[in-house]
Amino acid sequence: MVCVREAVRALGVIDAIDGFVGPVKQRNRGLSAGEFVVSVAECLLGGGDFLADLDRARQDTAAGALRSVPVPPAATTARTLAQRFGPDELAGIEAAWVETTARAVTLAPPAERARLRRERPTVDLDSTEIEVFGPKKQGVAYNYLGQLAGRVLLGTWAEAGVALAVETMAGNQDPRPTAPDVVTAAVTGLPAGLGRPRVRMDSGFFDRNIVAAVLAADADVCVAAPRNPAVVRAWQAIEEGAWRPAVRMRDAEVAETIYTPKNWPAMRCIVRRVRHPAERISTNPRARRRRTLDKNQLQMVLDGQADHAYGYSVLLTTLEGDPVDIEHWFRGRVKIEDRFRDAKLGYGLRHLPSGDPKINALWVHATLTAMNLAALTQLLASQDRRHAKRLRHDWLRVPGRVLRHARTTILRLPTTATDLVTAHTRLAHLPAPSG
Repeated sequence: MVCVREAVRALGVIDAIDGFVGPVKQRNRGLSAGEFVVSVAECLLGGGDFLADLDRARQDTAAGALRSVPVPPAATTARTLAQRFGPDELAGIEAAWVETTARAVTLAPPAERARLRRERPTVDLDSTEIEVFGPKKQGVAYNYLGQLAGRVLLGTWAEAGVALAVETMAGNQDPRPTAPDVVTAAVTGLPAGLGRPRVRMDSGFFDRNIVAAVLAADADVCVAAPRNPAVVRAWQAIEEGAWRPAVRMRDAEVAETIYTPKNWPAMRCIVRRVRHPAERISTNPRARRRRTLDKNQLQMVLDGQADHAYGYSVLLTTLEGDPVDIEHWFRGRVKIEDRFRDAKLGYGLRHLPSGDPKINALWVHATLTAMNLAALTQLLASQDRRHAKRLRHDWLRVPGRVLRHARTTILRLPTTATDLVTAHTRLAHLPAPSG
């Protein structure tokens, strides 16, 4: 936790949240808004999953000497404070993400800073559902799978692995009406000095209003298209000689064709097809792979008239350049799935701990704050990115001894913890924000 503490200090996370959120209590006593959010995030970084873990963190006096916030709030206090975070306060936390991310880029080692600025930034937009239990929970609903769930709509900066904007809603709510605001906030929240942003979205966000919001934010867009009859006609019109091998994908080819939905801005249509031998095609009509196959080719395979069929994926984009390169870049959209997986398995996003939607919304922001702190701490320390559990194993669960001597806290670590010592040394020399 000493590395996270140094990152919080260097980035000014607590002051940033306090500055954007403002006071959440009438009396100036106890934890401020920034201290509260960071204390919950630090608890999640240490492996906490529930608000009750704050009580266990309070009892860990040795860790208290190493954290940014020595004494986290009790679980009951945390519930009370979380209820005071409305939409404006949550927006303040997201504004603090933007400010601290920009500062992290300026403080990053030259090689990391050059890496982030070398290529155009990518904003990934996607949503995930969080299954919950208990009919008394508010702000959740049954989704199409019959699960009682909440939904999180997230915009991330893919290259840095950090969240920039988020919205929490019920599991049966369509995220598309809210998506323009989230994607605009994410694009405008990118640090200055980068290239023109690129936005990646799957077919769940195939919506003219979302595309218009991206273009209005001075960014390019690339969105997967659903396989409707017009899209099918578009890929069927591609000549056989136009297909070219895809990058780093076996039995895949890419070509460009003409297709733009009605009332949409001018878009390029890029198609990828993947060859599937007959023996690999499931006979189960509900198999996911069968949804990508051309129906005519699938029927010929089922009738024994063909030994293979092609699965098709279609992208609409305003990006310029080689369609093969664009298709290869778009496959990197799985990075946001990795962010969701990391937040759920490592930082407590796999459940919503309360029946109160205000508490759950704050919980979502705290989990993503923890995810950002982990990513930015490793960026500043010039360390390869680790997933949450690996990070805890390598950095947060290293055995050590905390001593006090001459009014100074001394942390003694084993001689094998060289990465941790190197990271802490680098972080400790970073300056705090001035003013």
